[in-house]
This record gives sequence, structure tokens and C-alpha cells, in this order.
Amino acid sequence: VSFGGPGKLLVVWPMAAAPIVEIDPQHPQPRVVERAVSALSSGGLLAYPTDTYYGIGCDLFDKRAIERIYLLKGLPRTHELSFVCQDLAEISRYAIVDNAAYRVLRRKVPGPYTFILPATRLVPDLVLRRQKTVGIRIPDSPVALEIVKKLGHPLISTSAATPEGEVLVDARDIKDRLGHGLDLILDSGVKPNEPSSVIDLSGPEPIVIRQGKGDVSDLVG
Repeated sequence: VSFGGPGKLLVVWPMAAAPIVEIDPQHPQPRVVERAVSALSSGGLLAYPTDTYYGIGCDLFDKRAIERIYLLKGLPRTHELSFVCQDLAEISRYAIVDNAAYRVLRRKVPGPYTFILPATRLVPDLVLRRQKTVGIRIPDSPVALEIVKKLGHPLISTSAATPEGEVLVDARDIKDRLGHGLDLILDSGVKPNEPSSVIDLSGPEPIVIRQGKGDVSDLVG
């Protein structure tokens, strides 16, 4: 149990390290997906595989759960969190997508990219970036996409990394280092530390902020 002090948020960690449940990365078992969604719907934190590295996620609309992520990873509140959408239609609910941005999205999703886009009013303040933008992913990950689909709205996506910045590449390490603050860990084997490419689509031309796993050669002038 962690107390935030007078006037601050009370955060209660799970009593024991989160259980590890195996999941098929290409054909996720419905019962495991349902267990993950149940944890998220109850305010829980989930470690889950993506097409880049393991992510830590929670329900986009659960403020307390988002605060738990900041505490678990030792992040300042200025650190920007991204979230996973299930498809382009869902992106258009949370971000303003002009024709140029739409053309890029059509080519690149699903894939290992994070897109920065102007936010709509549906986005909670906690995940708004400085310029009223959001970071959105549609990963090439059946597990992540099925969870978002069953949850019914986006899932926070941040790397499964320690407060010291070490990215954890398998479920056992995640349990050992972060399991005290998680509710469930989905294991799909070792995931290399390959960050997504970050592409800013909030302006007139795409800008590659970070070149990661995804190919961005068609966006570099």
C-alpha cells in the first residue's frame, strides 16, 4: 500500500506480484482476453505484448489507473503517454485527421508507429500533450487490438520499463521488477527492445520525431 500524503491520491498496489498468463500472440485465446479486460475494467494495470515491446496499459478513462502507471514507472506527470486504438474509425473519435494524415495512416497501420495528432475533446487531460495533441498507435498485434476491441475504448500504451529506464523484454522480468504494481501479465515470449517510430502528423507535413522499428523512408524528404 502506498499513501500519497495529505490531499494527494491514495494508491493501493495489489497485495502480491501479478500472475503471468500465457497468450498466443497471433491467435489470442478469448478467455485470456476476457481476463485482461476484466482486470482493466476494475481499474487494473496490465502488461501486454505489442509489435514493438511489452507495454503497460490501463483503461484510457480511468484516472486513478493512469496515476498508478506514473507512480510505478517513476515518471513525471509531464511525461507523455500514448494509447492504442483498434482501427482508423476509432482514431477519428479521439484525433482530428485531415486528408494528408489519413493517407499516411492508411499506409502505415497496423504497424510499429506512434502518430501525433491534434486531439478531440474526448481525450482525457492526463494524456494530452503540450500542444493539445495525442500519441496514438494501431499496433500490428492481435493481442493488443483484441483487448481494445473487447474493452470498448482505447488502452494506454507505455513501455514496460523500470523507473531507471530499463526496458523489460520478457514476462518473468516484468513480474520480478514491476509485478508488485501490476494486476496481470500476458506472456507471449521474449519481445526485443524495439521502440516504435514516432511520426508527427499535427502539421502540414509529416515529421519523423523518432526512427524506430517501422520504415519511415517514404516520409523523409
